[in-house]
Amino acid sequence: MASTGDVQRLFLQAVLSRGVMSEKLARVLRKKCVAAVKAADNSLDIAYSDSDASWEAFIANVNKSLDALDLSFKFAFDEVSGKKMCILANMKSDEIAQLATEYSVGEIAYFRNLVEQIVLAPRDAFSVSSFAALRELKQIKPTMSQSQGEKVLASFVTNGWLVRSKRGRYSLSLRSTQELAPYLKDNFPDSIYECTICHEMVTKGIGCHRPNCAVHLHLHCFKNVRTRRGTCPSCSIDWPRNANDQPLIPIGENAARDGDEHKRRTRQVETQSDEESDEEEDHTMDQSQDQSQSRPSQAKSSQKGKKKKKATDMDVDEDEEEVDDEEEEEVMPQRSSRRRSTRGQ
Repeated sequence: MASTGDVQRLFLQAVLSRGVMSEKLARVLRKKCVAAVKAADNSLDIAYSDSDASWEAFIANVNKSLDALDLSFKFAFDEVSGKKMCILANMKSDEIAQLATEYSVGEIAYFRNLVEQIVLAPRDAFSVSSFAALRELKQIKPTMSQSQGEKVLASFVTNGWLVRSKRGRYSLSLRSTQELAPYLKDNFPDSIYECTICHEMVTKGIGCHRPNCAVHLHLHCFKNVRTRRGTCPSCSIDWPRNANDQPLIPIGENAARDGDEHKRRTRQVETQSDEESDEEEDHTMDQSQDQSQSRPSQAKSSQKGKKKKKATDMDVDEDEEEVDDEEEEEVMPQRSSRRRSTRGQ
């Protein structure tokens, strides 16, 4: 027996089979779902309108039903075309969510390594060649053969996690940048750029060529800005008319150069520096010496208690000097140094 709730159910089934689609296609799917339910039962009164308000209300109801599953129907813009896209994204990435995937533990580890190499790619290329992608098979356990790796790599593209360009380079898809945004920002804070205009992550776009200018834009955001002004919105330096023209700095595949992938890159984790470790060790030794020096003085004071108490000016001076020396050792300043993670060019 058909019901009004079947419209939402049919719509979610259509979305699940696609994962990512344009907003235009999503609206068409909703209209067809309404028509299919009405065809099953003409007596059903299903309100439908093409207006934006009706569409937004429908999506709000869809997301409300997805809350318990930690899923969300999100909107995002394609980094290159600027087309508004719809994504069914997983909002929770933990071990339980990973167990629900169709990929094995080794395949998930392979994908994680690929993401790391893509994000850490030199010159802000945010992409890797087929050679570099297959090289990561040596870094995972259990190991996979090259033929198995090629099949898994192809499945990442088919399922919308990676994008393969005409040059054969692999980069993060819109689905990946949306679902993995918290993970990427937490683990690669020095490598992820935010668009100055839309404040979304930039893996395909341009950067201002003036040194120390932090402006980064998607290609479609650059186009919108360039129609209104011919200078950088931050430093006001003159910009060329097209995003691919020099001296703008490319972000994405256009920044890749031959020979950049002669070795794999790894994320640098901030660790305690050798200098800081040495200083802490010295401080510990100083404290041990202070304790060893205080023990004889305590023994001497106990022995003096048994004898007659005699105080001379010389004894007072020696005691004051001893206290001053101990205070100087205790208040010696400690310096701390910290390594900053840098991204090689």
